[in-house]
Amino acid sequence: MAQPLFKNDSSLITGEETNREDVLEGGTGCPEEIPLLCTVGDAKMDAINTGKKKIPRDPKSCDIPFYVSEFVEREVGNDCDSLNKLGKLIEQLSENKMKLEEQVLTVSSEVPKRIQKALKNAEDSKMSLSQLLENESILYDSINNHLLTSEPWMEDLGVLIGQIKEVERHLAYLKWISQIEELSDNIQQYLMTNNVPEAATTLASMAELDIKLQESSCTHLLTFVRSTVQFWHKILKDKLSSDFEEILTHLHWPFVGPAQSQPFDLATSPASAPEVYNNLEALFFQLLKLQTSDELLTKPKQLPEKYVLPPSPCIILPIQIMLAPLQKRFKYHFTGNRQTNVLSKPEWYLTQVLMWIGNHAKFLEDRIQPVLDKAGSPVNARLEFSRALVMLILEKLAADIPCLLYDDNLFCHLVDEVLLFERELHAVHGYLSSFPSCMHILSEETCFQRWLTVERKFALQKMDAMLSSEAAWISQYKDITDVDEMKVPDCAETFMTLLLVITDRYKNLPTAARKLQFLELQKDLVDDFRIRLTQVMKEETRAPLAFRYCAILNAVNYIATVLADWADNVFFLQLQQAELEACVNSSALSELQLGHLASMESSVFDDMINLLERLKHDMLTRQVEHVFREVKDAAKMYRKERWLSLPAQSEQAVMSLSSTACPLLLTLRDRLLQLEQQLCYSLFKTFWQILAEKVDLFIYQEIILANHFNEGGAAQLQFDMTRNLFPLFSHYCKRPENYFKHIKEACIILNLNVGSALLLKDVLQSATDNRTVTIFNSNQPTAMAALNELGIYKLAQQDVEILLNLRTNWPNAHFSVK
Repeated sequence: MAQPLFKNDSSLITGEETNREDVLEGGTGCPEEIPLLCTVGDAKMDAINTGKKKIPRDPKSCDIPFYVSEFVEREVGNDCDSLNKLGKLIEQLSENKMKLEEQVLTVSSEVPKRIQKALKNAEDSKMSLSQLLENESILYDSINNHLLTSEPWMEDLGVLIGQIKEVERHLAYLKWISQIEELSDNIQQYLMTNNVPEAATTLASMAELDIKLQESSCTHLLTFVRSTVQFWHKILKDKLSSDFEEILTHLHWPFVGPAQSQPFDLATSPASAPEVYNNLEALFFQLLKLQTSDELLTKPKQLPEKYVLPPSPCIILPIQIMLAPLQKRFKYHFTGNRQTNVLSKPEWYLTQVLMWIGNHAKFLEDRIQPVLDKAGSPVNARLEFSRALVMLILEKLAADIPCLLYDDNLFCHLVDEVLLFERELHAVHGYLSSFPSCMHILSEETCFQRWLTVERKFALQKMDAMLSSEAAWISQYKDITDVDEMKVPDCAETFMTLLLVITDRYKNLPTAARKLQFLELQKDLVDDFRIRLTQVMKEETRAPLAFRYCAILNAVNYIATVLADWADNVFFLQLQQAELEACVNSSALSELQLGHLASMESSVFDDMINLLERLKHDMLTRQVEHVFREVKDAAKMYRKERWLSLPAQSEQAVMSLSSTACPLLLTLRDRLLQLEQQLCYSLFKTFWQILAEKVDLFIYQEIILANHFNEGGAAQLQFDMTRNLFPLFSHYCKRPENYFKHIKEACIILNLNVGSALLLKDVLQSATDNRTVTIFNSNQPTAMAALNELGIYKLAQQDVEILLNLRTNWPNAHFSVK
């Protein structure tokens, strides 16, 4: 039965293969049939062939296509019982085939209709496009004909339009002239009726018209406006100025002395005071109205561009009038051949200006500032007055500095006086840093470089003087314990004061670039002073514990500490940021260095601090080595002590210090006391800690490990260390034994009672065996735990074994010394 069924199935499959080939060749066969066949039998195949291994067939060596044989294999397989499903399977496939054929027929009938409709739409579009092109051609011809017909008209209209525009320009020109003449007539009428306030208001309007016409190309109109403004401005300014000066004369302006800070005549006749102040206010208002026209007509006096002054507005007109008598006094006394005009006495004119500012401050605040506030002006009367007087100083400095630039004493004196003037001007009189100041004059390239040179020269001279002084290495506060913690020698304190003074002198410079140049000068001075200290130190290296050597070490430590404190100062942090920006712009540093600088982990003084710290470390190390050599020399007899034959503690009435240890301990005591008095606290702390570490290793290696100890010897060693050596350092810390861990733990091992020593020896031996034997007894205590229980944390297991072997007080020969 199986054979015919397979034949029928093969013929069915062959028919299916034909359909597939038709599909591939473009026939009417349905390509969806293949996956559909696979889908129908998926579930059945999963149930039948679970756990079976599929063996693919090669379609080239078989008449049946591969995918058909796979389908039959999956649906029927080798199980004959599955053949009863063939009927149902054939029905399903036939039904699917019919559905697919119907879908193909439906699609085949719909496609031609859609194509026909699309062709019809294309034809309609073509016809519409042709009609549009035809209409466009007709319209184009019509437009060209119209343009040809209207061309003569356009030429005539263009001429007429040009004439109209020309007339409009003439009319506008005449309107401007008429408006200016109208304003001019109004001013004339107001002046004829003595209505000066309205005349001033009208002039202000005319000045605004002048400003609006600045971009016009009508040069004659501009000239007419400007000449008209100038004409009336001169008349009004002369009239108002004379009236204003008359009022100021009644007030005894200017106040040339402190006693004249209050008007004399108003103090004697208070009834007339309101009228005078009302007139003062009215005239001040009217003069303010002339400010716009005054700025148009008057060009303020400017210093050369090399001084790079910040931009600032003109001084308001009423303040200019009030300043006129003071300016005359200043020029009279401080220019020309007057005896008061002396290059060596810049303090005369600087002090005079400060006095004028102070004498007039109250009047300006009480009488002038309210008028400005009422007029809605943002000007501060006192600062405006100060700014005008400072401009006199700047002009004077610009004229005098070239005359004394190469005289160091005169130039240095001038800089000192200018800095004092600037400090008082800002601190006392509230002068703003955004205004032009004397620092802008000192920042001019030639003057600034000379300032740097002179500053360096005098700083080096002061350094020579302070180092050659008899009191150079003596602290000014040696007798005051609370103040003298740093034990700073006079030369170091004077040097840091010098650096601080230099900082105060340049911190108000207007640009960061100038400040950075002064910072470099400070760094150079620090490095120069370090080199000088190193030279003096080398002369003292033969006596590293002497007073001068310690004073040099204190000086180095003090300078490094102060520079580290300055690194966190806001001023130097700002300079660090400025230096970073300068380096970024110039690409002077690598990306790593820029990142380190930008992270604020470093400071502007890092290079100097590192050099000073290195010098401090070298000097401190030399002191430690010197004391340590003395300690070793003093310990020669102690190293030869007969630790094997010393009596036991029970045989002595009282334990006493070994006589051979006395030189060692006396040397330590004397040097510690000496350096405690000569070094500052932080340096001495570092010194004794390093020394303690070296002494600890020396006694452990050269005395303990180099000898054998009986019970008496071990007890004597422990007594010498715990009751004599350790207490020497108890003045400097609470637990000195923590700095002698080798000695302390070695004494513990050497002084264990015999039973504990035997037990510890067994534990250590077991731990050693466990490292070589694979079987480990978990109940056996570890060596580390046993050592920690005894208080041994520093020494390693091997060190403890060596110390145990140095003991001689074992009970029998089995535990004798190896």
